[in-house]
Amino acid sequence: MRRSLAAIAGLFLLTAMPVAAQDWSEAEIATIKQAVFNDPDAPVMGNPAGDVTLVEFSDYNCGFCRKAAPDVARLLQSDPKIKLVVHEIPIFGEGSREAAMAALAASRQGKYTAFHRALMGMKGRADKRSVLRVAREIGLDVERLERDMRDPAITAQIEASLTLADQIGLAGTPSFVAGDRAVFGALPVEDLAELVSDARKSTK
Repeated sequence: MRRSLAAIAGLFLLTAMPVAAQDWSEAEIATIKQAVFNDPDAPVMGNPAGDVTLVEFSDYNCGFCRKAAPDVARLLQSDPKIKLVVHEIPIFGEGSREAAMAALAASRQGKYTAFHRALMGMKGRADKRSVLRVAREIGLDVERLERDMRDPAITAQIEASLTLADQIGLAGTPSFVAGDRAVFGALPVEDLAELVSDARKSTK
């Protein structure tokens, strides 16, 4: 389902989203927009120097996120100029949080993309045991992964993404943002490509 997105009073037009009316200063709008598109601690897939940024808010126990994952992968393969920023927002329980912590920790071993895709493609629920099993399968150093998962910086990153999703009133996962538009729900690759195309046009 399509949503237009631009922040209350100017950053996102969260029409039909459950957002409390607020007055935002220009500085607050800039800060939120920076956090959505350019958080330096958020993992990046695709081309880090791409000419357009697509943002995904996702949870590894979200069935629609798993459904969308192959289309996201196809989109990145077909368009090498897309920078995909991922905000981990574990909203489906403790297993989701363990998976998000592990994914962020995997980025420290240079394997975020491989691990993210493996978790999205796994069978069954993500919890600590299944997440660590997948980590071993893709060749991660699991002992290091578990140490890194407990780093307060990783917990802080997850909390920041959850707060950000709440601030901009996202309806759930997956949510995709590009330019001044957002889409809630799993979309076929053609619709994701259209979202990216519209964002490109808006910057010209």
